[in-house]
Amino acid sequence: MNIRNTMLCISFSLAASAYGADPIKIGIPVGLSGANSVIAPSVVQASQLAVDEINSRGGVLGRPLQLEIADDGSGAQGAQRAYDSLVFQKKVDGIVAMETTAARNAGLPIINRGKVPLIYTSFYEGHSCSPWMYINAWVPEQQVAPIVDHFVSEYNAKRFFLIGNDYAFGRGMLKFTRDYVESKGGTVVGEVYLPIDGSDWTAVISQLRSANPDALISSTSGGAPNVTLARQLRAAGISIPYGNYAVDESTAKSMREDAEGIYIVASYISSIDSPANKAFLQSIKNKYGNSAEIPNELSVPQYDAIYAYAAAIKKAGSTEPKAVIEALGKVTVDGPRGSIIMNKQRHASLTMYLGQVSRDGSVKIIRSFADVSPGEQCPQFSN
Repeated sequence: MNIRNTMLCISFSLAASAYGADPIKIGIPVGLSGANSVIAPSVVQASQLAVDEINSRGGVLGRPLQLEIADDGSGAQGAQRAYDSLVFQKKVDGIVAMETTAARNAGLPIINRGKVPLIYTSFYEGHSCSPWMYINAWVPEQQVAPIVDHFVSEYNAKRFFLIGNDYAFGRGMLKFTRDYVESKGGTVVGEVYLPIDGSDWTAVISQLRSANPDALISSTSGGAPNVTLARQLRAAGISIPYGNYAVDESTAKSMREDAEGIYIVASYISSIDSPANKAFLQSIKNKYGNSAEIPNELSVPQYDAIYAYAAAIKKAGSTEPKAVIEALGKVTVDGPRGSIIMNKQRHASLTMYLGQVSRDGSVKIIRSFADVSPGEQCPQFSN
């Protein structure tokens, strides 16, 4: 166990002692290694901030919250180990997870077997349904249209080239994109995939050049693939309008000029001008100082979800899994992204923002879209 984990365990023990009650344990499977390792630190910070804030106000039902963090390796095999440890060894009360689709899909059978409430906090390709899962992040129905419509209206784009990682998120997002582009009278002139652990985009960029599209859209795994693709596109001199479904603000900031000009659509951008977001940003700064990670589209839903889980326990009056699942669709979280309730077939309506990355990695908001519905996702869970 490293020094940081030892200190966390000590702080958890002290918190439990101060409350005189057993802690409510929240499992956090996250990619501390692998593709998601670029953004995992911000997810862990946001999770810990939410727990500390809730505990400072008395916890939930007189009990402190405690995080149990497990590395899922950003993939299926690591996720199976992480979920098995959290559910059957650590015996967590609930799980809040920002993960790749591959990791989520590997963890769900364990969640279903262990009957542990799960809030999935990562944007994804949609239509993942479980009696034990809620989702507070965006799906294609909320994210694709703003980018495609902007490219059509502002750049008169008709010919689109699509690049993805070869797994469920990459293919699912780009299938939806292809259908939407064609519904708008456009054409997809190329659709190419690279394995999730691939880093050499040379052949893909060669196909892109040959296709001569008006615009490019990519759907890669969050973190490292975004970095390698954007850098190689920049080095190759590709300058057509580029929309990236998976780059988060923190990663863009680390890429700086390599990310300049990329269009994103997100439910959270740090420049949102609201009292709740300003308070959140100040809290992050106060807690972590110069070590603070940049809050982003992958860390803020994690923060919101821990508040949602705490609210559901309070509403249910216990941590009993079925009672918490029943309550999760009825509680509202007023956080940095606004008011969010996961009552749309276990998903949430979200305000979405079309933004463009500046040279310093910050994101300028171009337009907002209020209360965008996730559409039909899990009709078996209709309210």
